[in-house]
Amino acid sequence: MKGTLIIESLQVGATLPALDLVVHEIRRFATSDVPEYQPSVWTALEFEAPDELADSLASTLATWLDEPGWYANFSTLTETFVIYPHRVFHYPRHDERGRAKARAHGRTLGVPEPQLDWTE
Repeated sequence: MKGTLIIESLQVGATLPALDLVVHEIRRFATSDVPEYQPSVWTALEFEAPDELADSLASTLATWLDEPGWYANFSTLTETFVIYPHRVFHYPRHDERGRAKARAHGRTLGVPEPQLDWTE
């Protein structure tokens, strides 16, 4: 699987257990037009891991993502995972119905529309 995690999306005090992640890149960048609850500088962690860890990683992130409107995403060879606090969506890659459901949930949490743009 390959994905991106915005470090600022994690709750204060979050501890992710030992994960078999390969980190390909860590980037810090300024972003604009963010809601009040999000900082204007983000740290993105681009990672890769074995597909068989997808469910475990999704569950862990659902526990530790901050509220109200943060998410993380990654894709295996066949599925896309979009994780919000306490909720995991996964659907076949490029499935528009699954993507629409995950985006609709993000909107209910106040995720700005331009941020609902994950890659598959």
